[in-house]
Amino acid sequence: MTDVTASVDPPFRLSMLIYDRRYRSLTFQVIVFILVMAAAWWLVNNTIRNLAVLGKDFNFGFLFQRAGYDIPQTAIPYTSDDTHLRATFVGLLNTIIISVLGCVAATFLGVAVGVARLSKNWLFARLMTVYVEAFRNVPLLLWILILYAVFTEVMPPPNAYRGDDPAASMIFFDNVALTNRYTAIPGLGMTNDPGVLDLGARITISWATIAFVVVLVGGWFIRRAILKHAQAVQDRTGLRPKTWWKNLAVMVLPSLLLIFWFGLHLEPPSLQGFNFTGGVNVQNSFVALWLALTLYTGAFIAEIVRAGILAVSHGQSEAAFALGLRPRRTMSLVILPQALRVIIPPLISQYLNLTKNSSLAIAVGYMDLRGTLGGTTLNQTGRELEAIVLMMGIYLVLSLLISAGMNIFNARVKLKER
Repeated sequence: MTDVTASVDPPFRLSMLIYDRRYRSLTFQVIVFILVMAAAWWLVNNTIRNLAVLGKDFNFGFLFQRAGYDIPQTAIPYTSDDTHLRATFVGLLNTIIISVLGCVAATFLGVAVGVARLSKNWLFARLMTVYVEAFRNVPLLLWILILYAVFTEVMPPPNAYRGDDPAASMIFFDNVALTNRYTAIPGLGMTNDPGVLDLGARITISWATIAFVVVLVGGWFIRRAILKHAQAVQDRTGLRPKTWWKNLAVMVLPSLLLIFWFGLHLEPPSLQGFNFTGGVNVQNSFVALWLALTLYTGAFIAEIVRAGILAVSHGQSEAAFALGLRPRRTMSLVILPQALRVIIPPLISQYLNLTKNSSLAIAVGYMDLRGTLGGTTLNQTGRELEAIVLMMGIYLVLSLLISAGMNIFNARVKLKER
C-alpha cells in the first residue's frame, strides 16, 4: 500500500502577489484602492488650496443665514425671513412631490400605452406609436417650455370666468379652472376638523391624516394575514376560500367610516374678485412640469412595457384562451405578472431619470431643490462649491432610496428557483 501525503503549500514569496491566482485579485484591488484614495486626496487638497488662495473656506454655515427670498409654492410654511436651510428643505419637498406624482402618472400612462401599442386595432395602435415616437425623440426641456407656453399664452385670465356670460368656462363639472396664471382645482374640506399635531419648526400634520395612515397601514397588515390564512387553507384542503370581500372590507370600509366621521368633502374653486378662492391654486409651472415629465417618461415606459409583454411566450396566451379567459383577463392575470420580471429593472432607471429630470423645473420658475439650493441660495451666498456638493449628495440619496425600494419589489416578483 502506498501512503498518500497531503500536499504542502510552498513558502510565501512576493512574486506570488502577481503570479499566484490566490493573491493576484487581492493585489489588484489594493492597488486600485490606493490609486482612488490618492486621486481623492489630491482633488480635496487642491480644492482647499485654491479656496485659500481666493480667501474662502469650506463650511455650511450659510445654511443658517436668512434666505431673503420668497418661494411661490410650498408644502410647509415658509417666509423670506427663514434660513437657507429651510428654503432648501422646501425645495427638496417640491422635488419629491413632483417626482412622486410624475412617477405614478407616467407608470399608469406607460402601461396603458404599452398595452395599446399591441392592440389589434390598427389605427389605435398607430396613434400610440406616433405619441411614443414624438415624445421620445424631442428633448424634455422643449416639451416643458411648450406646455408652459400653452398655459401662459393660450389660457384665459381669471377674470374671463366672471359674469353671467363668461368668456371661459370651467371644466370637469365646473371644478377646474385653467388660467394663464394658475390652475384652480378643488380643495379638501372637513366638517369635523380634529385639529393638528404640532411637530415643531412650524410644521403641523392633521390628526385626520394620521388616522387615515394608521387605518391604511393596519388594513394592509390585516390583509396580509388574511391572504396567509387563505394560502394555509389551500395547502391543507386544496380549496382556496374567497378573500376578496374580506380584503375590500379591511381596506375600504374603515376609510369610508373616517370620511363620514370627519365630513370630508371637496370645495370647488369660486371666483372672488380677481382670483379664485375656496380651492387650491396650483402654479402653471408645476402643472406644465408635471405634464411634461409624465408624457415624456410615459413614452419610455410604454416601450418597456411593450417589450416585457412580447418577452412572454405566446403559449401563455394560448393556454389562457384555452381555459376560457377573455383577452383583458388574460393580460391582467397571465401576461403582465410575468412581464413584470422584464419590466421592473429598466423601469427603475426611468424613475431615476424622472427624479433627476425634475431639476429642469428651473426653466419655468418652479422652485425645487435646483431652484432653491442650486439657484437663489447659491447666487446670494457665493458658496457654489458647498451648494453643489450638498445638492449632489441629496440627489444621490434620493436615487439610492428609489433604487433600494424598487429592487426590493423586483426581488419579490422575479422567478424563484427551486
